[in-house]
Amino acid sequence: MKKEDIHLGDWHRLFIGEAPLEFMLEVVLRTLLIYLVLLATMRLLGKRMNAQLNVTELSLMIMLGGVVSVAMQLPDRGLLLSAFTLTCLLFLYRGINWWTFRNRHVQRLVQGDLQLVAADGVLDVAAMREVRLSREQLFAQLREVKIEQLGQVKRVYMEANGEFSVYRQTPAQPGLSVLPWEDQALLAAAPAAPGRTACQRCGHTEPAAAPPPHCPRCQATQWTRAVMALQPEE
Repeated sequence: MKKEDIHLGDWHRLFIGEAPLEFMLEVVLRTLLIYLVLLATMRLLGKRMNAQLNVTELSLMIMLGGVVSVAMQLPDRGLLLSAFTLTCLLFLYRGINWWTFRNRHVQRLVQGDLQLVAADGVLDVAAMREVRLSREQLFAQLREVKIEQLGQVKRVYMEANGEFSVYRQTPAQPGLSVLPWEDQALLAAAPAAPGRTACQRCGHTEPAAAPPPHCPRCQATQWTRAVMALQPEE
């Protein structure tokens, strides 16, 4: 669009733009298809990409930014077209929320579901792989709630929005340390659990005198000392 074609009093260009009114029908299809593709992409990226928000809300926020920027930056795009697009998004979002409320299967498909990633002091390696969660990410979350070793953990759930719910084991059992390997001084200070060894991959413990060649839980072959918490819980 040439600069001489832009006039402040050109109300038709300001509100309607250069697109014909029939383009409004195409906007409905464009909005639906782009939103569904974006929604699927966000689900495939993993839960940690949308912590604090569910995938429908995060997808909506991204699309709102794109819709608004077009109306603000392109002189040949009318404001009514963007307003109509926003209205389509509003009804689409409300419709998806209504559908997920009525149908549990749709809710799990669109927003995901919680995942048990650790139980009774042992990591569920298969579940962590399914939700694309690394040990380092999980251990960081455990350290935030003052967990020092996996024997203090009864259950860890990864919620649908990517947050974690941690339930403590009482009393704590020997387990694999979750302290960072870079802090060797702190690792050395953790009291060893007498007579127990832990799988370095999942945290399953066995008698230290004769550990099996393969971990019965995850088939790993490397073992390390099991530890107790630095500060016993009251």
